[in-house]
Amino acid sequence: MTQTAPHLSSALDEETARAELYGLIAELFYASPAPALLAQLRVAATEAPASGGFLEEPWRALVGTARDMDDASIQREHEALFGGVGKPEVYVYASHYLSGFLNEKPLAQLRTDLAALGLTRDAASMSETEDHVSYLMEVMRFLVAGDDVAVSNLTQQAKFFAAHVQAWVLGLCDVLQANPRARFYAALAELTRAFVSVETQGFDMLA
Repeated sequence: MTQTAPHLSSALDEETARAELYGLIAELFYASPAPALLAQLRVAATEAPASGGFLEEPWRALVGTARDMDDASIQREHEALFGGVGKPEVYVYASHYLSGFLNEKPLAQLRTDLAALGLTRDAASMSETEDHVSYLMEVMRFLVAGDDVAVSNLTQQAKFFAAHVQAWVLGLCDVLQANPRARFYAALAELTRAFVSVETQGFDMLA
């Protein structure tokens, strides 16, 4: 899991912008956002973070919401939605949305697919299971930006995205946007929804 804030710029080329947006979504979902990350988000240009105007409005809304809320409020929201003891208000695991249960067949298939890519979870640095939305977004970032073209290429991106992101992330967005406690994370859900839609269209064009 990345621990450094992405550097957002409308001047970035499309592939870099895609990788950084995957990384930003991963980091915002993974833990209560660090003050440094929120500070960077608040001063970001409110232009589309990736090529195409479809993302501009949800990006502007997320930045605006970050500017309207203080760090503590955003951090409390993360804890209220995803933290606590026992059952969280909002699950962020693919298995829950795909099978109705945690640690089920979707997780086993994901681990098989990750192994085929030469990827494994570093349990020392990430306690969550591999089907956490942040882990999956980080895998997509790697498949976009990695140096090994045998692994990080459009074919692998499209295959992993269809199997492990597209299949359930919009369900997570629906749940978040329906939750009355979600404000910052409702805005993040809308950006995530728009980004997944753009990525889906892009991969469909490759088929």
